[in-house]
Amino acid sequence: MQSRSPASRTGRPRSAAADAAILAATRAALVELGWSKLTLGDVATRAGVAKTTLYRRWAGKNELVVDAVAELFDELELPDSGSLAADIEGVVLQFATILARPEAKSGLMAVVSEATRDDALRERIRVSVVERQKRLVLEGRSRAQTRGELPPEPDPESAARTADLIFDMVAGAVVHRTLVSAEPADQEWVRGFTRVLLQGLAKQAP
Repeated sequence: MQSRSPASRTGRPRSAAADAAILAATRAALVELGWSKLTLGDVATRAGVAKTTLYRRWAGKNELVVDAVAELFDELELPDSGSLAADIEGVVLQFATILARPEAKSGLMAVVSEATRDDALRERIRVSVVERQKRLVLEGRSRAQTRGELPPEPDPESAARTADLIFDMVAGAVVHRTLVSAEPADQEWVRGFTRVLLQGLAKQAP
Protein backbone atom coordinates (compact mmCIF):
# COMPACT_ATOMS: atom_id res chain seq x y z
CA MET A 1 0.00 0.00 0.00
CA GLN A 2 1.32 3.42 -0.82
CA SER A 3 2.00 5.79 2.02
CA ARG A 4 -0.40 8.69 2.38
CA SER A 5 1.46 10.36 5.25
CA PRO A 6 2.99 13.80 4.73
CA ALA A 7 6.19 13.54 2.73
CA SER A 8 8.08 15.64 5.28
CA ARG A 9 7.93 12.93 7.94
CA THR A 10 11.08 10.94 8.51
CA GLY A 11 12.03 7.99 10.67
CA ARG A 12 11.88 4.25 10.33
CA PRO A 13 10.85 2.81 6.96
CA ARG A 14 7.15 2.10 6.58
CA SER A 15 6.02 -1.49 7.07
CA ALA A 16 3.30 -2.56 4.66
CA ALA A 17 2.26 -5.34 7.04
CA ALA A 18 1.94 -2.91 9.95
CA ASP A 19 -0.04 -0.45 7.82
CA ALA A 20 -2.44 -3.18 6.71
CA ALA A 21 -2.92 -4.38 10.29
CA ILE A 22 -3.56 -0.84 11.54
CA LEU A 23 -6.10 -0.02 8.85
CA ALA A 24 -7.90 -3.33 9.37
CA ALA A 25 -7.95 -2.72 13.13
CA THR A 26 -9.36 0.75 12.52
CA ARG A 27 -12.24 -0.61 10.49
CA ALA A 28 -12.96 -3.28 13.11
CA ALA A 29 -12.97 -0.67 15.87
CA LEU A 30 -15.35 1.54 13.88
CA VAL A 31 -17.85 -1.29 13.60
CA GLU A 32 -17.58 -2.31 17.25
CA LEU A 33 -17.13 1.06 18.97
CA GLY A 34 -18.31 3.72 16.55
CA TRP A 35 -16.57 6.98 15.73
CA SER A 36 -16.93 8.68 19.10
CA LYS A 37 -15.36 5.85 21.14
CA LEU A 38 -12.62 4.92 18.70
CA THR A 39 -9.15 5.87 19.97
CA LEU A 40 -5.69 5.44 18.52
CA GLY A 41 -4.75 3.50 21.65
CA ASP A 42 -7.48 0.95 20.99
CA VAL A 43 -6.46 0.64 17.34
CA ALA A 44 -2.82 0.11 18.33
CA THR A 45 -3.80 -2.66 20.73
CA ARG A 46 -5.93 -4.40 18.13
CA ALA A 47 -3.18 -4.12 15.52
CA GLY A 48 -0.46 -5.31 17.90
CA VAL A 49 1.70 -2.20 17.45
CA ALA A 50 2.89 0.60 19.68
CA LYS A 51 0.75 3.73 19.81
CA THR A 52 3.77 5.74 18.65
CA THR A 53 3.71 3.70 15.44
CA LEU A 54 0.34 5.20 14.59
CA TYR A 55 1.47 8.74 15.35
CA ARG A 56 4.48 8.34 13.06
CA ARG A 57 2.07 7.55 10.24
CA TRP A 58 -1.06 9.59 10.96
CA ALA A 59 -1.57 12.93 12.67
CA GLY A 60 -4.79 11.81 14.35
CA LYS A 61 -7.99 9.82 14.19
CA ASN A 62 -9.48 11.71 11.26
CA GLU A 63 -6.59 10.94 8.94
CA LEU A 64 -6.41 7.33 10.07
CA VAL A 65 -10.09 6.64 9.47
CA VAL A 66 -10.06 8.26 6.02
CA ASP A 67 -7.17 6.04 4.98
CA ALA A 68 -8.91 2.97 6.41
CA VAL A 69 -12.00 3.78 4.33
CA ALA A 70 -9.99 4.69 1.24
CA GLU A 71 -8.29 1.29 1.28
CA LEU A 72 -11.69 -0.39 0.90
CA PHE A 73 -12.47 1.53 -2.27
CA ASP A 74 -9.06 0.70 -3.71
CA GLU A 75 -10.50 -2.79 -4.16
CA LEU A 76 -12.72 -1.50 -6.98
CA GLU A 77 -11.77 -2.70 -10.45
CA LEU A 78 -13.36 -1.76 -13.74
CA PRO A 79 -14.28 -4.95 -15.60
CA ASP A 80 -13.55 -5.16 -19.32
CA SER A 81 -16.88 -6.64 -20.36
CA GLY A 82 -16.91 -5.50 -23.97
CA SER A 83 -19.41 -2.65 -23.64
CA LEU A 84 -19.73 0.54 -21.64
CA ALA A 85 -23.06 -0.53 -20.15
CA ALA A 86 -21.67 -3.84 -18.90
CA ASP A 87 -18.54 -2.15 -17.52
CA ILE A 88 -20.64 0.39 -15.59
CA GLU A 89 -22.95 -2.28 -14.22
CA GLY A 90 -19.99 -4.34 -13.07
CA VAL A 91 -18.23 -1.56 -11.19
CA VAL A 92 -21.44 -0.18 -9.68
CA LEU A 93 -22.31 -3.62 -8.31
CA GLN A 94 -18.83 -3.84 -6.79
CA PHE A 95 -19.25 -0.40 -5.24
CA ALA A 96 -22.63 -1.31 -3.76
CA THR A 97 -21.19 -4.55 -2.35
CA ILE A 98 -18.39 -2.65 -0.61
CA LEU A 99 -20.82 -0.09 0.81
CA ALA A 100 -22.92 -2.92 2.23
CA ARG A 101 -20.03 -4.01 4.45
CA PRO A 102 -20.39 -2.78 8.06
CA GLU A 103 -16.88 -1.28 8.14
CA ALA A 104 -17.57 0.74 4.97
CA LYS A 105 -20.91 1.99 6.26
CA SER A 106 -19.50 3.01 9.64
CA GLY A 107 -16.32 4.54 8.27
CA LEU A 108 -17.78 6.50 5.38
CA MET A 109 -20.72 7.91 7.32
CA ALA A 110 -18.42 8.90 10.18
CA VAL A 111 -15.84 10.76 8.12
CA VAL A 112 -18.46 12.50 5.98
CA SER A 113 -20.24 13.68 9.12
CA GLU A 114 -17.02 14.95 10.68
CA ALA A 115 -15.96 16.62 7.43
CA THR A 116 -18.93 18.99 7.62
CA ARG A 117 -17.03 20.71 10.45
CA ASP A 118 -13.47 20.13 9.28
CA ASP A 119 -12.20 21.58 5.99
CA ALA A 120 -8.89 19.71 6.20
CA LEU A 121 -10.69 16.41 6.66
CA ARG A 122 -12.97 17.16 3.70
CA GLU A 123 -9.90 17.83 1.54
CA ARG A 124 -8.31 14.58 2.67
CA ILE A 125 -11.46 12.68 1.67
CA ARG A 126 -11.41 14.38 -1.72
CA VAL A 127 -7.78 13.47 -2.35
CA SER A 128 -7.69 9.99 -0.80
CA VAL A 129 -11.08 8.69 -1.94
CA VAL A 130 -12.66 10.82 -4.67
CA GLU A 131 -9.62 11.68 -6.78
CA ARG A 132 -8.18 8.18 -6.51
CA GLN A 133 -11.40 6.50 -7.64
CA LYS A 134 -11.92 8.83 -10.60
CA ARG A 135 -9.44 6.51 -12.30
CA LEU A 136 -12.41 4.20 -12.93
CA VAL A 137 -14.31 6.90 -14.82
CA LEU A 138 -11.27 7.87 -16.88
CA GLU A 139 -10.48 4.26 -17.74
CA GLY A 140 -14.07 3.43 -18.63
CA ARG A 141 -14.49 6.52 -20.77
CA SER A 142 -11.23 5.84 -22.61
CA ARG A 143 -12.32 2.29 -23.43
CA ALA A 144 -15.73 3.47 -24.58
CA GLN A 145 -14.16 6.10 -26.83
CA THR A 146 -11.84 3.48 -28.33
CA ARG A 147 -14.85 1.26 -29.06
CA GLY A 148 -16.70 4.21 -30.58
CA GLU A 149 -19.42 4.15 -27.90
CA LEU A 150 -18.60 7.69 -26.77
CA PRO A 151 -17.26 10.62 -28.82
CA PRO A 152 -13.75 11.94 -28.13
CA GLU A 153 -13.42 15.05 -25.98
CA PRO A 154 -10.42 16.98 -27.31
CA ASP A 155 -10.81 19.87 -24.86
CA PRO A 156 -9.08 18.88 -21.57
CA GLU A 157 -11.18 21.19 -19.41
CA SER A 158 -14.43 19.92 -20.85
CA ALA A 159 -13.26 16.32 -20.50
CA ALA A 160 -12.35 16.91 -16.85
CA ARG A 161 -15.76 18.43 -16.12
CA THR A 162 -17.48 15.46 -17.73
CA ALA A 163 -15.41 13.02 -15.67
CA ASP A 164 -16.31 14.91 -12.50
CA LEU A 165 -19.99 14.84 -13.41
CA ILE A 166 -20.00 11.12 -14.16
CA PHE A 167 -18.23 10.32 -10.90
CA ASP A 168 -20.61 12.50 -8.90
CA MET A 169 -23.65 10.89 -10.49
CA VAL A 170 -22.47 7.33 -9.91
CA ALA A 171 -21.09 7.83 -6.40
CA GLY A 172 -23.99 10.02 -5.30
CA ALA A 173 -26.65 7.65 -6.57
CA VAL A 174 -25.11 4.51 -5.08
CA VAL A 175 -24.30 6.09 -1.71
CA HIS A 176 -27.81 7.52 -1.45
CA ARG A 177 -29.41 4.23 -2.45
CA THR A 178 -27.42 2.06 -0.04
CA LEU A 179 -26.67 4.31 2.94
CA VAL A 180 -29.45 6.92 2.96
CA SER A 181 -32.46 5.10 1.52
CA ALA A 182 -31.14 1.73 2.79
CA GLU A 183 -32.45 0.02 -0.33
CA PRO A 184 -30.61 -2.72 -2.20
CA ALA A 185 -28.55 -1.73 -5.21
CA ASP A 186 -29.30 -5.04 -6.88
CA GLN A 187 -28.90 -6.08 -10.49
CA GLU A 188 -32.28 -4.66 -11.51
CA TRP A 189 -31.60 -1.27 -9.92
CA VAL A 190 -28.08 -1.11 -11.34
CA ARG A 191 -29.33 -1.94 -14.83
CA GLY A 192 -31.95 0.81 -14.66
CA PHE A 193 -29.46 3.33 -13.29
CA THR A 194 -26.96 2.49 -16.02
CA ARG A 195 -29.61 2.96 -18.70
CA VAL A 196 -30.50 6.42 -17.39
CA LEU A 197 -26.82 7.40 -17.08
CA LEU A 198 -26.04 6.33 -20.64
CA GLN A 199 -29.04 8.22 -21.99
CA GLY A 200 -27.59 11.36 -20.42
CA LEU A 201 -24.15 10.73 -21.86
CA ALA A 202 -25.61 10.14 -25.31
CA LYS A 203 -27.33 13.53 -25.17
CA GLN A 204 -23.95 15.16 -24.51
CA ALA A 205 -22.58 13.91 -27.78
CA PRO A 206 -22.31 16.60 -30.50
